[in-house]
Amino acid sequence: MSSNALTDEQPVEVIKKFKFSTKGEKEEIEIAIPELMQPGYSFYSWTSSSVLAWFLWVQREKFIGKRILEIGCGTALPGILAAKFGAKVILSDSCTLPNTLKHVNRCCKKNNLEPGRDIDVIGLTWGILLKSVFDIGPIDYIIASDCFYDPSVFEDILVTVSFLLNTPTCDTSPVKFLFTFQNRSEDWCIDHLLQKWHLKCSKVSLACVRKLCPIDFNTLIKGHTIHLLEITKLP
Repeated sequence: MSSNALTDEQPVEVIKKFKFSTKGEKEEIEIAIPELMQPGYSFYSWTSSSVLAWFLWVQREKFIGKRILEIGCGTALPGILAAKFGAKVILSDSCTLPNTLKHVNRCCKKNNLEPGRDIDVIGLTWGILLKSVFDIGPIDYIIASDCFYDPSVFEDILVTVSFLLNTPTCDTSPVKFLFTFQNRSEDWCIDHLLQKWHLKCSKVSLACVRKLCPIDFNTLIKGHTIHLLEITKLP
């Protein structure tokens, strides 16, 4: 049964709070994420989403005013944070999960972001180019956290990303796909798919998070191996 199936009992909701600040600075933002205690990937803030959010925070000067699309957003911690510090954000998750999209809207409103005014929420299913994909318009960055959790969806993700990387940008720089990835198996590889869809991937250092985040990095990653990667189109 789908994690979005209706049940007689309402799932328990827990509000998890994330405070973002930088060593040596006074500025601080708190994000409140309502998490639902029920099966499903999209109602819980995974460790990779925190790592991506911290990277966006410590590098926020380069993202302020940029148009950012988060795919597979779930509780949307990185995208909501980016919207709060001044980025123009579109949040997306699968069109086939209406309860997930409803919960994304709730997460936005919990942080005083009104969907359709302060932030946008759309349905976007990996591997399927519906009208919503063509209506996105110019973007500067695509972001995601822990979307590569199941090899069966890897190509669907990269098909969608490959299309979106051809989207006109808001400035002269090419669109970039930034995503955090938790290493769950050494056997998982996307090299052949990158080649197939004319993409290149490079590792992005998390040294800035280690240096500027007031939380110990090992505490932040909770013992997991998490990488930040960037995918762009080949020339």
